[in-house]
Amino acid sequence: MTTWTALTTLPGEAPGLALAEALEGLDPAPTGVGVFEVEDGSGLWEVGGYFTEKPNGVALALLAAAHGAQDFAVSKLDDRDWVAQVRRELAPVEAGRFVVHGSHDRGAAGPHRIALEIDAAMAFGTGHHQTTLGCLLSLDALIREGWRATNVADVGAGTGVLAMAAAKVFPARVIASDIDTVATETARANMRWNGLGDRVACVTAPGFRHGRLRAGAPYDLVFANILAGPLRRLAPQMTAHTAPGSVIILSGILNRQATGVERTYAGWGFRRMQRRVIGEWTTLTLRR
Repeated sequence: MTTWTALTTLPGEAPGLALAEALEGLDPAPTGVGVFEVEDGSGLWEVGGYFTEKPNGVALALLAAAHGAQDFAVSKLDDRDWVAQVRRELAPVEAGRFVVHGSHDRGAAGPHRIALEIDAAMAFGTGHHQTTLGCLLSLDALIREGWRATNVADVGAGTGVLAMAAAKVFPARVIASDIDTVATETARANMRWNGLGDRVACVTAPGFRHGRLRAGAPYDLVFANILAGPLRRLAPQMTAHTAPGSVIILSGILNRQATGVERTYAGWGFRRMQRRVIGEWTTLTLRR
């Protein structure tokens, strides 16, 4: 299948998110949209869309102008099986007792490890990114300390790998949410593939703004692997949907942003248990 990409940059996270939302309304519509901070200290954010039909150049130009962004750079990707190529290049990832692998490496976990099978897909979270790895290692550390969860939420779940990991180690009720419907469907499929289809509910919602998420509160373990800005805004909701003594694992945080995120959550009654740095990314484990 032929695929086109449309990429631009603009200053600021909030403008980037606004442009991404507007991008989803194009005709033809993108099959996926991403917003990422450019990690060079410039303060710029990259907004990109993936299309299976050639995007409307005039519409893209108008969107860029309206949101103060650079002109979109549109590229046509080679007609090849990108998912198959990525699968070949993704080696299993070990994170404590967990091993994240694709179907092509089934059996890589060995008899005494917990296998999480995630194939390459549009949704974020194969375990290869340092933020996902940080969350899995932080969960493993909690388990080694004897901590147990009975009610778990994974907010911004992507492929659902963190919810899956919790469901495999705890006899807990687990729910996973993401703002993107593709991610939700991917997570739901991954749960079925890993034998957890009846254990983990998958819903589409920003933050805790879904009836099933609200009804399931208070949670004693929450994952939120998103971005620093949304994490800070999520703090009041996090307090409202957790119980005293609950643990939250936060990631998607650049190292230079970690202190700010931690201070925000300290103001809402959370204290640090662990601060894990992998490369340029920090994962925070906090207790209420």
